[in-house]
Amino acid sequence: MSIKNLTWHDTSVSREKREILLKQKAKLLWFTGLSGSGKSTVANALDIRLNQRGAATYLLDGDNIRLGINSDLGFSLEDRNENIRRISEIGKLFVDAGLITIACFISPLKVNRQMARETLGEDFIEVFVDCPIEECEKRDPKNLYKKARLGEIKEFTGITSPYEKPENPEIIVNTKDQTIDQCVDKILDYLRL
Repeated sequence: MSIKNLTWHDTSVSREKREILLKQKAKLLWFTGLSGSGKSTVANALDIRLNQRGAATYLLDGDNIRLGINSDLGFSLEDRNENIRRISEIGKLFVDAGLITIACFISPLKVNRQMARETLGEDFIEVFVDCPIEECEKRDPKNLYKKARLGEIKEFTGITSPYEKPENPEIIVNTKDQTIDQCVDKILDYLRL
């Protein structure tokens, strides 16, 4: 899509100046995994720990984004692509603001996660929240798997729509075998925080 008559305007206060003020290096941690894998739980625990250490953070949650800025999107392949494109651009702005940004999105397709990676460049850190689908179904906090198996939810990731596991994520946490604190520690070790 060609956008005419628009020009990117650099701001007078740079990302580098904001990072100096905040005493941190901005990054985007992109949590991916099946529904019920523990993405939001681990991300919230990480957000708390970073906050306790004085870091300026912001957590972008899939449901919150879909209830707001992406409320016009459904779950078709086209809408899922647009959902991730918008989130990537929002994440890029948050990183430019100097924030450690945590994004929790199933983002089931490799191509979408690659698009996000290309949008953020070296600021993108993929966190794969690995959990067997059987365990996710046991947890099923929103009864989504049950509804998907009954045919009440179409195009549900892991049941009627694919989830492509990341091939080379920067961080893998396993919420079936690790505690939430162990998962957070592993992420903080990677970040050296």
